[in-house]
Amino acid sequence: GVGGIEAEAGMLGQPISLLIPEVVGFQFTGQLREGITATDLVLTVTQMLREHGVVGKFVEFFGEGLNQLPLADRATLANMSPEYGATCGFFPVDAETIRYLDLTGRDQQTRKLVEAYCRVQGLWYQADTPDPVFSSSLTLDLGMVEASLAGPKRPQDRVPLSGMKAATRSIIGIDEPLERAADDELQDGDVVIAAVTSCTNTSNPRVMMAAGLLARNARAAGLSTKPWVKTSLAPGSKVVTEYLTATGLQQELDAIGFNLVGYGCTTCIGNSGPLPEAIERQIRERNLTVASVLSGNRNFEGRIHQQVRANWLASPPLVVAYALAGSTRIDLTTEPLGCLLYTS
Repeated sequence: GVGGIEAEAGMLGQPISLLIPEVVGFQFTGQLREGITATDLVLTVTQMLREHGVVGKFVEFFGEGLNQLPLADRATLANMSPEYGATCGFFPVDAETIRYLDLTGRDQQTRKLVEAYCRVQGLWYQADTPDPVFSSSLTLDLGMVEASLAGPKRPQDRVPLSGMKAATRSIIGIDEPLERAADDELQDGDVVIAAVTSCTNTSNPRVMMAAGLLARNARAAGLSTKPWVKTSLAPGSKVVTEYLTATGLQQELDAIGFNLVGYGCTTCIGNSGPLPEAIERQIRERNLTVASVLSGNRNFEGRIHQQVRANWLASPPLVVAYALAGSTRIDLTTEPLGCLLYTS
């Protein structure tokens, strides 16, 4: 960072010494499988980079797999740099950059100038570009990425979706089947907060549309979020509301409880608000370990809500799914969210 002393030196024409950071290369190969989201990818990358150690370093993504990553997915990866610990994460200038300039109204002359300049300067990247020389590097086959969450209290602690049931059991120390004496009785592992929030994930149209489509299908099947789950929708931009409204998906999200509560940081920075008194009383009196599921960046202990011990980062559609399930003691890869009964 540059502070006041450096700024004053610059204004007075004095030299400023800056350390040249190490640059860690992160190579992508292959492509994501159907149904795998940018959130699944970014949680995988965060886990790998935390294990590698990139604090104080730059991360540059490269490789033939870049051709499979649209702008929104790249932005999701770059925005997560505080969680994997790097000073920044960035992508080289390539054809996707020019497509972005086109989509945002830059004229043809500007687009041609940017491409020509970057090619001359050696900044342009394409499939046959020689790999840069990095301080160190990692490789990820995009085809190996699987549906994931991260938690219960650190963004780098990735858990495969198929392993969530076992992870919850290890946290709460209970292996018995989930049973309720009453419809409103809380159990260990229950989801009490489900929030579609955070600029990182809500700025990705694919995952937001996926959340809306899941809400639509759930509603059509007669499913609803569980009564003990506090739901909310807080995208980072009004553009999200515009396209969800235009596609009719906002009303589907509204119908199952994911109503718009504002824009920007909410649950992700701890502004989840209070839980209903009846819920808080059960948690307190029975010393329950309950959970939140949010499409945020950070889930440190006590950050989301003081009474919620387990906090899981997930993609927006998974947030909706867990709100419908009402519990993390379920394997969403094998167990249904609900059953339809047909009578002749």
